[in-house]
Formats: sequence, structure tokens, C-alpha cells
Amino acid sequence: MQIAVLTFDGFNELDSFIAAMILNRMRAKGWAAYITAPEAQVTSMNGVTVQRQRPLDFAGEADAVLIGSGIRTREIAADTALLAQISLDPSRQLIGAQCSGTLLLAKLGLIGDLPACTDLTTKPWVIEAGVRVIDAPFIAHGAVATAGGCLAAQYLAAWAIARLGSLEDAADALHYVAPVGEKAAYVDRALAAIRPFLPSDAGGRR
Repeated sequence: MQIAVLTFDGFNELDSFIAAMILNRMRAKGWAAYITAPEAQVTSMNGVTVQRQRPLDFAGEADAVLIGSGIRTREIAADTALLAQISLDPSRQLIGAQCSGTLLLAKLGLIGDLPACTDLTTKPWVIEAGVRVIDAPFIAHGAVATAGGCLAAQYLAAWAIARLGSLEDAADALHYVAPVGEKAAYVDRALAAIRPFLPSDAGGRR
């Protein structure tokens, strides 16, 4: 599985890095999650500059695409030339977005009138884009998911692993990153958030 973690200038480190790290726990099974960006380097909202691992057009090839948030998302959402470079297809890809990344999904026409999750700051912008925002950390409609809150990155990553791998794979990845002494409770809570949105086989291919 090849996964693009879309990361733009001004990105939120928690969104991109937590999701990528959890997904890369599946590396032994041939998975790889890549920081994917339009520029060779992107700088986070807190001044951390990183080298991209894949260019933006990789998003069109990946098995799954997760879109993180950032302080410049409204600018990106208004950049029609940049959005035109992002080609996503929920009929063959899993697609997820977190916080202001939900605004980009809306602008790409991938949410429509479905309810979605986002963070409190972005909520009015997403509503303005015609999306019904719900007070929840995670929701998925088929192959498209949204999450709200920086630490909801774990839910997007676990959902992607459960959908493209198995629920057991997701539990193992979460168990690795969970705080010591709280691992069972942490895993149970995360799986409870995503389980209602999994297929009945709890983790086969789409």
C-alpha cells in the first residue's frame, strides 16, 4: 500500500507526522506513507521545514490519501490552479482529511451534502463551503473520511489500516504508539471511534 499524506506550507505537524508514523508501522507488510507536497520543502506552522518525499501528483497514484491541516488552508482552498493538480478518486482510493483539510475535500467536491468533521476554528469556513459539520471526532462515508482535532490523526490512520489491511493490524499499530499503562484503553477508544464506519468484514479491501 502506497499512501500520500498531503502536506502544505504552514502545515500542522501533528496531523502529518502522527498519521504517517502510525501508517508506517505497516512497513513490514509492504506499506509506505509519504509526506507529499507541491514544493520540494514545506515549513510547518511552527517553523519546522521538511523535505517532501513525494510530489503532489503522487496523490493520484496512491492507494490512500490523507490531507492534513495548516494555517494556510484557506489560501490553498482558493488556489484553483493548485487544486487542479490534486486528482483523487474515491472509487479506487481511500481518502481522508483532518481539520482544515476537510475544507480542501469540500472544494474538491468529495463531500457534497454529507456530514463531516473538522476543528472548531475551521468549522465556519467548512459550513460556508456548504458542508454540514457534526460535533464528532471522526466520520466516514464509504471511502471518504473526515476527522476533527489534531489528535484525531490516530483515527484517520487506524481507519485506513483497518480498511486496507485488517482491524487487527490497526489495533497493533495503535498499541505501539499508545501510552504505557493505558494501551488497552487507548486502543479500545480509538477502535470504537472507527468501527461503526468499517465494512462488515472489518477490514478487507474496498
